Amino acid sequence: MLDCRNAAFHRFVVVLLVELLALAPLRVAAQSQRPPSPPQPKEVFESLRATLERPYLELFEAAPSLEYSPAQIERMRRYLDEARQYCVREFRARLSTYQKDRQRLQADLKRRTASLEDPERRDLHCKIQNLRILESQAQMLVEHAIPVAYENKKAKLELIEKWPQELERIKQEIASGTYHQRRFGDVKDIGIRELVPGQERDIKDGQEAVRQMKMTGLLPPELDHPAIKKYVNDVAQKIARHSDLRVPLNLTLLNSKEINAFALPGGFLFIQRGLLEAVEDEAQLAGVIAHEIAHVTGRHGNKLMKRATIASIIYQAAQVAAVILTGGAATLGTYYALQYGFYGLGLVLSLDLLGVSREFELEADQLGVQYAWNAGYDPSGFIRFFDKMATREGYVNGASWFRTHPPFFARMVHTKREMMFLPEKPGLVRDTEEFRRMKEELAKVTAQAAEEEKNKPSLLTPVQGCPAPEKPEFKPGDPIEKICPLPSS
Repeated sequence: MLDCRNAAFHRFVVVLLVELLALAPLRVAAQSQRPPSPPQPKEVFESLRATLERPYLELFEAAPSLEYSPAQIERMRRYLDEARQYCVREFRARLSTYQKDRQRLQADLKRRTASLEDPERRDLHCKIQNLRILESQAQMLVEHAIPVAYENKKAKLELIEKWPQELERIKQEIASGTYHQRRFGDVKDIGIRELVPGQERDIKDGQEAVRQMKMTGLLPPELDHPAIKKYVNDVAQKIARHSDLRVPLNLTLLNSKEINAFALPGGFLFIQRGLLEAVEDEAQLAGVIAHEIAHVTGRHGNKLMKRATIASIIYQAAQVAAVILTGGAATLGTYYALQYGFYGLGLVLSLDLLGVSREFELEADQLGVQYAWNAGYDPSGFIRFFDKMATREGYVNGASWFRTHPPFFARMVHTKREMMFLPEKPGLVRDTEEFRRMKEELAKVTAQAAEEEKNKPSLLTPVQGCPAPEKPEFKPGDPIEKICPLPSS
């Protein structure tokens, strides 16, 4: 009798364990969907969170006097990782819902196509189109905006943690004079020194790349405004004269709202309208231009093209276009192509497509700061623009600004370090009246472009006149928590 009871009990335990194991994934899934809780007392958490919203330049000044413990920093680091994962899951779930709803409506449209009246058909078209827009935005948030936002927060946390010790090392290098021995430390010889021989041999490759880009329609239309072109060209040529450039600088402005600039081998520099809209002063514009010129003087494009010919770059761009035009799987790149029309593919021919190495980006950061400083600009412009991009508009319109780049902390510290090593120079320029006048003219161009886009069919919105879907929007200055709310205490 006892054996039977034991056997029955064992069967009961086995059944119970099986049920518990079956329920375990559900419990884990339920817990994983909960937002992370603040990891420490409210006053510490809120103070540290507010600190992470401060600009990099402020943090460089403040970090040595901040008194957060290693344990508090580590807890915040774990919280940021959990918050990022939570937000990505939230929008990935939304993406899945949008996709399923769209597929259901498309199946319904196909099944009833013969019997639908025009008003009902149009209503279905608008619903499907709006779900595509929501899909694109959710994908952009999952693949780009949320990761960038939290990578930026973690970089600032790392700055708070590590900058005081790094600052002491920099001071020691300055005091001992060893900073002169750094790579490209001969800043007083800019223009005379030769970084990488053979810049002139890159002109032919650059010309061929530009020719093929135009032939295949991969460039946005040029921004044809004489005053704006003259102003930007004057700034670019001034920096070129104070750099290590050995080839003529050929500037082209592109009438596209993407925030981007890229340089092809041989001195071919492209700046898109969105970047001119995003910069807040002339020093920021100079910082970006100087960074791109540094890619040319370092012959980074030439080195990368050894891995991929121009023809293969065009082929890859054509493949992306084929995916879009045939309704294939959406990616971050296709989001921009769909949002801005086929011209959005211009970004794929920047060096990002070839996989800019960390070494090349850090090198361009260092040389770019030197060139801006040598041309008489406040070299902090590059850091301030980077900060703006990583915390505001960069979430959405600046995808290519952050793709395949080194960790934010490394870039900011590397750039600040170089700024501290540069000799004092009085009268460094941050802003000018000419910049303000350019912005006034640019506002007119932007307004005209927005008006033209309103009634212009695009790949994402072929059906005109549909009510726009309600979707979360970023406004300048909004933190990522605005679009993905988390507990505050």
